[in-house]
Amino acid sequence: MPKKSIDCCLARMTKSTECSAALSVKKRKVFSVRVLICLAVMLLPSFTGCGSNRFQQELQVEEVAIKLTNETIAGDYPLVATKDLKKLLDGDEEILLVDTMPGASSYDQGHISKAVNFTFPKVVIDEWNKDSMGERTIEEFEAFLGTDKNRKIVFYCGYVKCPRSHNGAVFAKQLGYTNVVRYPGGIDAWRGAGFSLTSK
Repeated sequence: MPKKSIDCCLARMTKSTECSAALSVKKRKVFSVRVLICLAVMLLPSFTGCGSNRFQQELQVEEVAIKLTNETIAGDYPLVATKDLKKLLDGDEEILLVDTMPGASSYDQGHISKAVNFTFPKVVIDEWNKDSMGERTIEEFEAFLGTDKNRKIVFYCGYVKCPRSHNGAVFAKQLGYTNVVRYPGGIDAWRGAGFSLTSK
């Protein structure tokens, strides 16, 4: 895929006014699915060596690509790539960056600068209850996110296969936040790009 096409794909996924305004919602979703699959295939060469041959490796890439695609369609949120998140964080736009990993064992040890922590389970959850979220309430989560329902909120976790960031994005959207984004590569992709982490 040419670089110009990839840049336009990413712009569409992040709902830039220039590219996405021209597409209907249905066309955007179909296009996003295609881009997700392309993105997953481009992001996942790091899995080389996981299988004993290229056929097993392809099976692993396929599994992760389909999982990410299905979560993104179900969550109805855009994705942001590592380089674009770095630009966002270096820019002037006020965003809330949410690390969804466990506090003591992950966030405190290393997180992306400016991130705040709200832990979600490592399995996809359909409803907020004591079984899935323990003592933390959805009202507490809403207070954590703040009153500005239009502020950009980016959720991330450890790596593409981890659904914690999906859970955070889904519940934020359910609460009426309109500018919710998921950074699927998470800590591993951030470190893979050579960017540093901050510890508590």
